[in-house]
Amino acid sequence: MERDRLERLLGGDDAASAAAGAALRAGASYIVWEGTTPAESLARIYGRRLRHTLRKGIGTTGLEQAVQRLDRHRRPVRLGQIRAADGSWVFMLFLDEKGSALVACTGVRQMP
Repeated sequence: MERDRLERLLGGDDAASAAAGAALRAGASYIVWEGTTPAESLARIYGRRLRHTLRKGIGTTGLEQAVQRLDRHRRPVRLGQIRAADGSWVFMLFLDEKGSALVACTGVRQMP
């Protein structure tokens, strides 16, 4: 997927997609994988990650909202990832099957 197309998909008004878009514009690396994964499976996985990050005090953005959106989506999603150029954040992107719309986005602060 081209960088400018991904930037447009991250044009939402939520904090996670805004931060991911800003990281991308600042030179972050990114990948969007081929294939899809059931959204329900990812909702369960990221629900566990949410509980883990809350217990450990790890900084996140949009994680709870991403779990809710994945749970409601009920269709397969494509995965993408953005790594901030300074390594401070990693964002996970959940796109519709065609990669034409953002379903959810979450970011996790990386420990130094």
